[in-house]
Formats: sequence, structure tokens, C-alpha cells
Amino acid sequence: MIGLVLAAGAGRRLRPYTDTLPKALVPVDPAGDGSLTVLDLTLGNFAEIGLTEAAIVVGYRKEAVYERKAELEAKYGLKLTLVDNDKAEEWNNAYSLWCARDVLKEGVILANGDTVHPVSVEKTLLAARGDGQKIILALDTVKRLADEEMKVITADGQGVKRITKLMDPAAAAGEYIGVTLIEPDAAADLADALKATFERDPDLYYEDGYQELVNRGFQIDVAPIGEVEWVEIDNHDDLAKGREIACRY
Repeated sequence: MIGLVLAAGAGRRLRPYTDTLPKALVPVDPAGDGSLTVLDLTLGNFAEIGLTEAAIVVGYRKEAVYERKAELEAKYGLKLTLVDNDKAEEWNNAYSLWCARDVLKEGVILANGDTVHPVSVEKTLLAARGDGQKIILALDTVKRLADEEMKVITADGQGVKRITKLMDPAAAAGEYIGVTLIEPDAAADLADALKATFERDPDLYYEDGYQELVNRGFQIDVAPIGEVEWVEIDNHDDLAKGREIACRY
């Protein structure tokens, strides 16, 4: 199993940082000097759970990740492979994850490149393996939900029934936080579902690909992460919260 980070997004709401950097390289250290980024935190998590390899899907301002590749490999003891997304500024992340379809065959822990979270999330996913699950989503069942969250409805013993932002928050079991464990034998099915998703509408999310899988009868499971401090960084308010959280890890 290897790590996988989706880091192709532009993050235009984080300008001026993202005038020259992809969102995953926006600094989250308190000083804001670039010594710590979401990508750093995620790679550090991967190293802490014993992974030795990771792939990073790059697109917008990818040259900044290429420039840091050797430094990141040395810092975290990970062999890094960069996967180019040629449509990063045109299409949404269903296509971005599909670009890593060959990586999925290795089995991955997938992390969004804008999610600040502690290593306990990866540990929770690893601990949830072993009963035939093929895809396990990290689920926050504690947070109070609103309209923008990626919400999940589950059924006992049957996994995910619905995953979308477009639902009544009161109906959801929790929020998918952007971290997934994907076993190797789920790779082909997931890649096919992602392809069908972005061919239907290139603006769709990879979570819409998860829904496509569920609609086909594929079981996707969840693992509640408990009371954990994390944040998806979409704007400057999120970034301020991310800096508060990151300094505690």
C-alpha cells in the first residue's frame, strides 16, 4: 500500500498564495514562511504509518511540486511519483483521481491536498481493514454539518448509500473528510466508475464516482474518526484555522 495525494487544484480563493503555488503547497505553519504545507503534513502522516512510497497528482503550478520533490523525499523518507493531470484547470477531481488509476492498483491511502488532519485518521482507516472492505471512507460523525460539506448517508451493514454535498445536513450520518483507504482489488471498478463520472460531466467530484460505484451495487464502507480537529482549506478563514490546528500536530 502506498500514499496518494490529489494536489492538482488551483485554489483561487487562496490568492495571492495560489498565484504561484498549488493549494497543497500553501503554507500552514504559523509564521506562513512555507516551512510547513498541507502536502508536508500528509506526507508526514504517510511516513508515520510506515508507508515508503507515495504518488502525488499534480496539475496547476505543478512546477512548484517538481521543484520540491527531492527535498520532500529526503525529509519524509518516501519515494515520490508525480502524476500529471493535463486538465487540472478545466475539469474537476473525478478526472484527477482517474489520472492515478495505475497507482490505485497498488492499494492506496488517498488524501485530498487541502485537508489538514492528524495521523490518527490514517491509523483509524488501517485499523478498520480486515473484513472484506474494499473502500473505506474517513467519516466525521461529530461535526455539525451545513450546506458545503461532503455529506454521507449510511445503512447499517451496507455501507454508504449516498454521498453528496446536495442533501439535508440533518439526514447525513457525517462528513467525508477527504481521506480514503482503497484496496488493490477495488482499483478497476473505481477507475471505471470515475471514467463514467467525468465523461457524464467533467465538473463532477471523485465522490460522485464513489456514488456511481454505490449505484452499481459496490459496497463502500466508512470508519468514524472520532472527535478530531481537521479542516478542509478552501479560503483564508479555513487557512487561519488550518494554521491553528497544524501547530498542534
